[in-house]
Amino acid sequence: MRDGGRLAAAIEVLSEIETHGRPVRLALKAWSDAARYAGSKDRAFISGLVLDALRRRRSLAWRMGDETPRAAALGALRFAWDWPVERIDEAAAETPHGPGPLTETERAALQSPRPLTDAGPDVRGDYPDWLDASLARAFGDGRVGEGEALAQRAPVDLRVNRLKTDPDRALQALAPLGVAPAGLLPDALRLAAPDPAQRSGAVEATPEFEKGWFEVQDLGSQIAASAAGEVKGKQILDLCAGGGGKTLAIAAAMGASGQIYAYDADARRLADTARRAERAGVRNLQVRPPKSKTSDLEGRMDVVFIDAPCTGTGSWRRHPDTKWRLTPEALARRQADQDGVLDDGARFAKPGGRLVYVTCSILPEENEDRVAAFLDRHPGFCIRPATDHPDLAPRLTPDGFLRLSPHASGTDGFFVAVLEKPR
Repeated sequence: MRDGGRLAAAIEVLSEIETHGRPVRLALKAWSDAARYAGSKDRAFISGLVLDALRRRRSLAWRMGDETPRAAALGALRFAWDWPVERIDEAAAETPHGPGPLTETERAALQSPRPLTDAGPDVRGDYPDWLDASLARAFGDGRVGEGEALAQRAPVDLRVNRLKTDPDRALQALAPLGVAPAGLLPDALRLAAPDPAQRSGAVEATPEFEKGWFEVQDLGSQIAASAAGEVKGKQILDLCAGGGGKTLAIAAAMGASGQIYAYDADARRLADTARRAERAGVRNLQVRPPKSKTSDLEGRMDVVFIDAPCTGTGSWRRHPDTKWRLTPEALARRQADQDGVLDDGARFAKPGGRLVYVTCSILPEENEDRVAAFLDRHPGFCIRPATDHPDLAPRLTPDGFLRLSPHASGTDGFFVAVLEKPR
């Protein structure tokens, strides 16, 4: 496909998302299934352009003076991909597959866009206006910078699995792909975000991945898992195990000692946990499906790890369509879910045991507010510092919570609170 056909396809996908509210993953798959002629480079180009247009939807609409999918795609080529106006014009005017020549209004907007300095913080930070007060609580005047960082492309982070190898061997094996240490944690590696129109390195296609040497896991997620603390020989319950990323990280830190239990309300997700654990060489994991009894674990756990269901606002770099589909009603439902899993987790912690509460959210309503509400219901629990890592200490809030974000720590957005049960 030539540039004009790729541009037209991106506009088509963006229109499908806007008109029918389809998740971007499904909209891209539907287009790809109908366009068998498109090659892998075409799909990477179209996917990259669609995602970048969604990441910057509000600022692109402001600069272009137009909120249509066509304006978003054209604006992304100019302001995210740095294409010159002449190249955009040539692609748009391609016959027969281009979306049509630029109008004079579009050309003027691409050449002399409305300055973002005249826009409000929600436009400059590319987030929904109804979240401005919440982000101001979390970040104050820095919320624009945080929003801008959440509108960037994310790198691919890897966690070296100590049950199978060590960081030096993994780094040597993956060096041809451009993988390098991620920093902060010794087992974290990173593949930089690729050029917008290119596919990222296929790390999951390497023999080392099949051998279980590493897992794809954001550095923030790895740091959150490390908040479980010293876990060797301990009894651990991962109460919202999901696909098992943090479960496997904790299991690797346990070094085949102690016992870790994985539970999730969705049995389908636990199937993936079991499969991944087998590949990773985890031998001290028990998977507890939703309908199984868990009463035998009550009051016995050294650590109850709660990777709570949340809005996912901290992962907007990877899932940019979700920030435009989030509603106040959905946020309220998540808060109720979070209160429920915290209360549930309290039953399993033994006296002196810890709850590790984690969200991939940047919103105080899901973070500090939920901890405060929990402590009102369970006044015996006390807050402990979420990390003693010297390089992460600046990320601790005055209350001892850990807050991570792309702008501050180069990770997805995460919140971690550690709560100790009274003895």
